[in-house]
Amino acid sequence: MESTGVPTAPERRRTVPTGRGTPVHRLTPPAWLDGPMTSCQLVVGAAGMLLAIGLVMVFSASAIEAALNDQPAWRPGVDQVVFAVIGLVALLVAVRLPVGLVRRWAPIGLLVAAALLVAVLVPGIGMELNGSRAWIDLGFTNFQPSELAKLVFALWGAHILAARDRFLTVRTLLVPLLPVFGVLSFLLYLEPDFGGVVSLGLVLVGLLWAGGLPLRYWAGLAVVGAGALFLMAWTAPYRWERVTSFLDPFADPSNAGFQAIRGFYALAAGGLWGVGLGNSAMKWNLLPEAESDYIFAIVGEELGFLGCLVVVTLYGLLAHAGFRIARRTADRFVQLACVAITVWLVGQAALNMGYVVGLLPVTGLTLPLVSAGGTSLVLTLFIVGLLIRFARSEPEAVEHLRRADRNRLSRWLLPVPEQTVDPVRPRRGRRSERPAEGSGRAPERPARRSAVPGARTVARVVPVPPGERAARERVPARERRTTDGRGRIPEARRQPPPRARATPEQPRRPR
Repeated sequence: MESTGVPTAPERRRTVPTGRGTPVHRLTPPAWLDGPMTSCQLVVGAAGMLLAIGLVMVFSASAIEAALNDQPAWRPGVDQVVFAVIGLVALLVAVRLPVGLVRRWAPIGLLVAAALLVAVLVPGIGMELNGSRAWIDLGFTNFQPSELAKLVFALWGAHILAARDRFLTVRTLLVPLLPVFGVLSFLLYLEPDFGGVVSLGLVLVGLLWAGGLPLRYWAGLAVVGAGALFLMAWTAPYRWERVTSFLDPFADPSNAGFQAIRGFYALAAGGLWGVGLGNSAMKWNLLPEAESDYIFAIVGEELGFLGCLVVVTLYGLLAHAGFRIARRTADRFVQLACVAITVWLVGQAALNMGYVVGLLPVTGLTLPLVSAGGTSLVLTLFIVGLLIRFARSEPEAVEHLRRADRNRLSRWLLPVPEQTVDPVRPRRGRRSERPAEGSGRAPERPARRSAVPGARTVARVVPVPPGERAARERVPARERRTTDGRGRIPEARRQPPPRARATPEQPRRPR
């Protein structure tokens, strides 16, 4: 078994021997930074500050362009505040959602998202903007199904891997994820939405990493992914211009490199302290998509290098909080979902800031919680609510919340999870295993699990007709249990093996 460095649950932590007989001294944070509610506080603090910065910068970056288009200067900023309020309502709903309910409806959500991706390609339903048919006009706003597809793919993938965790192999890890990823990516390619494919790939990487994919398979996946991205860029001339222009944007300053060069000018003008909030020159219709794709350049121009450093630090805290929840949780689904969501959010932020500063080609990805956008902001705040819900289900957090004295409003808005691991109940009630009275049928015996580790055996049980006696199953002599003189099993044979008594059963990892 190879280790991939995946965050593990508390009962799965491993210690690495040094070979010298001396303990390894790890850097431990102070007690006030390692409390039972630290994960929740980090998520709320980092996401809240990023949302506040985003609202202020959207007001600043979009006012001039709105005024030049004969619109009220405050209109785009007010629209962003309205979407933020809707997103906060979605956040409170996510905080109250039971984990078992999320897992139960994740497959249905995936089917709905796939249907919406198909519907957006139909003329008359999908709306085309900037050469991409990726939105559905709802009248009051434009809905982007690709954002919903990323979320439900992360939740569905975490649910599937958590259900197969005990019998997980490399084949069962890749087979459910790669085909679904291929179908969703093909639908996004038809829009076309190159940035959506990249974001969906980040979700896939997070699921495979958290699922424990061995290191020897990552090189092959990287080659296949790079080849697919190269083919997508090569088949579309405008994508190929984006990929090649970031290498030398000054070679075509009036066309392919125009946006990148203006972003450089904005960052250079900001310097260390910035030109001051609201004093940006590039937002005077000089930098395209200043309030969405290139809002990080406006942050650098108005708030300077220190403002950019604050934004980067907040994303780093959000990443630390997400991986901290994954390490401390007792629920395998929560662990997988946290890693996938965190890799998606922080990875998308890194790609956005990377192409603004000229390190990566322009992909059109927005900066989560900061860039202007209705669907992306609401769904991102819903994801933040899920992270808060997962953080509050940590074993130490549940114990602390049960002892804490809270008022009625706090108990209603932020209820204490009933248990650290929510059971997954089926959408339909299971049939009772007991036979109906007067039916004359004997109860069916459960299928015995195969002795081969990692395999499953499905046994077909034939019902016994009324009036007949079921044949007694023969037990091999080596599996028969002997009894003492009074018909009881000796104590030594009733006890489990020492290894089973010492440590709990470890889930199987991919082979």
